[in-house]
Amino acid sequence: MLPIALLVAGCGSPVSSPTVSAGATAGDTPGATTSSVTPTPSSPSTSPSSSLVAGQTDTDWGHIWDTVPAGFPRFPGSTVADDAAADPASARFSVPGGDPKAITTWMQGALEEAGLDTVGLNGPAEDGSFVLDSVGRGDCRVQTTIAPLGDMTFITVLYGSDCPATRL
Repeated sequence: MLPIALLVAGCGSPVSSPTVSAGATAGDTPGATTSSVTPTPSSPSTSPSSSLVAGQTDTDWGHIWDTVPAGFPRFPGSTVADDAAADPASARFSVPGGDPKAITTWMQGALEEAGLDTVGLNGPAEDGSFVLDSVGRGDCRVQTTIAPLGDMTFITVLYGSDCPATRL
């Protein structure tokens, strides 16, 4: 029976909605759970790589995608900041030096241009950080934190699970 199931699974029959299975791994941050999402088929107009859907994680802020979609605004000169010890996030970028206020202003404009309206902008906090809250269509919520630390400025994005998974 197993070979038939594998044959049927490999036939490429359409999937009507993503299948989600939750389960924490040993390396997860306490209080966070991860989920795996089966990719949904892409429409003929999208590239194969854009049809892949990331997993999701529960955070104190809410349920987020584990990555941001292609086309999500990225500050010029930033690089991906991989900090496994940090809290879960959809994306983390670092900017050498960088003025947090100028980066926040740029991110706000870029997010608004991408269709995400600003609903809150807080800062500078005592540590010099800013928090930008944005909303998109439906229940899409995004929180972007811009925080200086030493000679770097870090941009942390929480991309809500109600936001589009493959394109902004």
